Amino acid sequence: MRIAVCPGSFDPVTFGHRDIIHRASMLFDKVIVLVAVNSQKNPSFTPEERVALIKKVTRELPNVEVDVCYGLIADYVRKVGAVAIVKGLRAVTDFEYEFQMALVNRNIYDGAETVFLTTSSENMYLSSSVVKQVAFYGGDISKFVPRCILKDIEERLCPNKQPAPDDKTQ
Repeated sequence: MRIAVCPGSFDPVTFGHRDIIHRASMLFDKVIVLVAVNSQKNPSFTPEERVALIKKVTRELPNVEVDVCYGLIADYVRKVGAVAIVKGLRAVTDFEYEFQMALVNRNIYDGAETVFLTTSSENMYLSSSVVKQVAFYGGDISKFVPRCILKDIEERLCPNKQPAPDDKTQ
């Protein structure tokens, strides 16, 4: 069985993440979406909340699992017997950082092969940071995150947001 690990902070998960996860699920027998906990970041959602959001977004993908990692990605890859780390790339700046991380992971565990998937053109600008910034200023994030988690994200990132006039939950 060819297992791939798709790590990230997913704070929150976006259409861009979903696209990469879906495409990876077509290439590998099993994909583990890994919420990587980075002590240098101040996330908006707990690791457990991010896992729950990702599970909602990937529920139609039977070969996708979700897990959390508090340590090194390369050690996790070795532990689960994965053959690849899947990373999405939006721009050259992503490549520089991800290439460096691929080399570090390979140095720690030589079985940690990194596979880069380029983002779909409609998601090139999209990141969790963009979602958080737009939400902070009260903007519409429905074009950035899957509908099944939109309310969860809005409740956390924009608690004072007023429902749209056509919103049936009023």
